Amino acid sequence: MDEQAGTPEYERRLAELRAAHRALDNQINQLARESSADQLELQRLKKRKLALKDRIARMESARHPDIIA
Repeated sequence: MDEQAGTPEYERRLAELRAAHRALDNQINQLARESSADQLELQRLKKRKLALKDRIARMESARHPDIIA
């Protein structure tokens, strides 16, 4: 990650990742409703969605670092 947590660029990138995650979720749901769904493609999409979720979580965690008191 090149962006600094809390900067407008960082927030923009985080918003882009969230939008990509939502788009993948919609795509997965649509594909899952089809009776002839390609299960391999469905698995690939789910893995990409999970990777995005992990990246979003890391970025959100970087915005709010743990404070040791």
